[in-house]
Amino acid sequence: MTVSASLAIDPGSVIAPVNRRIFGSFVEHMGRCVYTGISEPSHPVADEDGLRSDVLELVRELGVTIVRYPGGNFVSGYRWEDGVGPEPDRPTRLDTAWRTVEPNTFGLDEFARWAAKAEVDIMMTLNLGTRGVPDALDLLEYANYPSGTRLSDLRRSHGRQAPYGIRTWCLGNEMDGPWQLGHKTAEEYGRLAAETARAMRMLDPDVELVLCGSSGSTMPTFGVWEEVVLGHAYELVDMISAHAYYDPETMSIESFLASGVDLDRYLGNVIAIADRVGDRIGSAKRLSLSLDEWNVWYLQRHMDEGPSLGWREAPRISEDNYTVADAVVVGSLLMTLLRRSDRVGIACLAQLVNSLGVIRTAPGGPAWRQAIYHPFALTAANAVGSVLAATVDGPGYATGEYGEVPVIDAVVTHDDVTGNLSIFVVNRATTSVGKLRVDLGELGGHQVREYVTVADDDLGAANTEREPDRVVPSPGIHARDGHRLSLELAPGSWSFARLA
Repeated sequence: MTVSASLAIDPGSVIAPVNRRIFGSFVEHMGRCVYTGISEPSHPVADEDGLRSDVLELVRELGVTIVRYPGGNFVSGYRWEDGVGPEPDRPTRLDTAWRTVEPNTFGLDEFARWAAKAEVDIMMTLNLGTRGVPDALDLLEYANYPSGTRLSDLRRSHGRQAPYGIRTWCLGNEMDGPWQLGHKTAEEYGRLAAETARAMRMLDPDVELVLCGSSGSTMPTFGVWEEVVLGHAYELVDMISAHAYYDPETMSIESFLASGVDLDRYLGNVIAIADRVGDRIGSAKRLSLSLDEWNVWYLQRHMDEGPSLGWREAPRISEDNYTVADAVVVGSLLMTLLRRSDRVGIACLAQLVNSLGVIRTAPGGPAWRQAIYHPFALTAANAVGSVLAATVDGPGYATGEYGEVPVIDAVVTHDDVTGNLSIFVVNRATTSVGKLRVDLGELGGHQVREYVTVADDDLGAANTEREPDRVVPSPGIHARDGHRLSLELAPGSWSFARLA
């Protein structure tokens, strides 16, 4: 059985420029993301800073642009000064977020060196759970002030003469969540965030600030939380955050593959709330969204295993082997982010290595790409220029979670410099081949230079240490008839076509 759809592209209608910062990621002191993930001094390929060069190479290949650090839930109990200065002087602490032992041998200074080598910008998260304005100012001074003060000179004594110049700062993490150390009501957090933002701008007017929105669309306070905290801090911040995780074990495969539809609705709701607050207070500006945590996460499985972890250093937490189905969903979530490029300022795939990692490592052993690595890398490399208005006409199907959704969906970008056209497509039908007819119209001179698909007869197929290339992009089938292009879509697949 074949499911057919058509794609009409309007080359004269641009939704928005592609925002390169939607290709961000996230490094948290969670499980093995840091220790034996990005940092492992004893590893055979560790560099002079103890950083795994194989992971650095994969991060650069992935196309990540900005990385959020150091949390996440971890940050709400974190003392940033524990992670700077001579390693022998750093204290070992208990991290209550993940019930682990934190040695603090890796902190801001090490992360900044890693970020420079990975060629990514830093998105720093502040502890507003157990700390507040004075500590935020101290960290900002340490990181960004040139010299001549106690904290700027302390940084210089630690070997960093020039300021780090960190521009983007998160005002806490998931402060609406009862699981969060220092959890606050919307009123409490809104006031604290506004006070922190105001003070930070007095010290460094050029900082870019992200306010904590809800931890997810299913939070009982979603909407009300945004209204209250934005009422306090709207004029003082640049973005409001949103977090979105999708657990395939809590829904049917039909609903799971439609997660991109849910994300689009969620982002639209947050945008509408923010704009309503802005209109109410008479603001001339419009806030962007920071989707600074998003991914597929087998969360229920982790919650079941959590109490048994004990207090250990860098235990294995949420080290899931991502499947083909997960890769299809991640690819479709990226399509949603492209479609929302007009208002999404930053997006961070959570996380980068091992824990929910797009990259996996073995201690002392190899590093490899997870299945979800491939749609991210292909999108980051080829979604360049502008997102064009494009309409898919095709059948829908019913889901238990999200109602009627399109079987086939597509997003198109156009690079004004090279002229390249990129088409990203998802086929959510798990048993039917899809066929997408693309009317190139004015773009009829374009020729297919690359067409690949992420698919497998087994939607549960995954890459592992033993089989690191079990899931890789494979050549797709396409045909051309005049100005009409036909793309064949494997069942349950994500595909990418580059036309030059």
